[in-house]
Amino acid sequence: MAQVSRMTVLNTLLETGLAPLFYHPDADIACRIVAACLAGGARCVEFTNRGVRAHAVFEQIARRFAEDRRLILGVGSIVEPGTAALYVQLGAQFVVGPLLNPDVARLCNRRKVAYLPGCATVSEISQAEELGVEICKVFPAGAAGGPAFIKSVRAPMPWSNLLPTGGVAPTEQGIAEWIDAGACAVGIGSKLIRKDWVADGNFAAITEAVAATLRWIQEARAK
Repeated sequence: MAQVSRMTVLNTLLETGLAPLFYHPDADIACRIVAACLAGGARCVEFTNRGVRAHAVFEQIARRFAEDRRLILGVGSIVEPGTAALYVQLGAQFVVGPLLNPDVARLCNRRKVAYLPGCATVSEISQAEELGVEICKVFPAGAAGGPAFIKSVRAPMPWSNLLPTGGVAPTEQGIAEWIDAGACAVGIGSKLIRKDWVADGNFAAITEAVAATLRWIQEARAK
């Protein structure tokens, strides 16, 4: 997991169109999930900061994939700058939040780390862009209005790069609806990295699901 520039992170996310996201308290299982995502063709993987000592699990992932140049590892569920700084120090190459925090944006800008804040209104998206954000995470995307929200925002703001998360289904029709609406990429969590697959050790199913989702994204973009 070589350190790469912020522009490389953003361009890779825009090119692949997918950010799988997950949390697991066991470092060995977390690493197997990351490996499964990479095997399916994903490059940008988000580990969410949701459990006690989640940062310790993240650190183990970063260490184990230190030599794997395919992986761009990010952290999610970040709401304040202190936690963002911790994960950047541990190797996070992008920071994702459920909300927009200007202090997190400033910290990430100082360190040249990509920041994808959660936005659910046009005003939040505009404020994030004013703070230097290149890709806004639309969250919760389903509750915010679904694909129609993306399409409506991009009508007056076609320059906005919007990545919906929360409510994105990893199906051919579901992916097509978001991409057709103008989403630059999608973030998918438990519907892609299913708990039953993880519990059964069926990491091959995750690989297959990631590969299929990437294929549907490219097919939708080619229309």
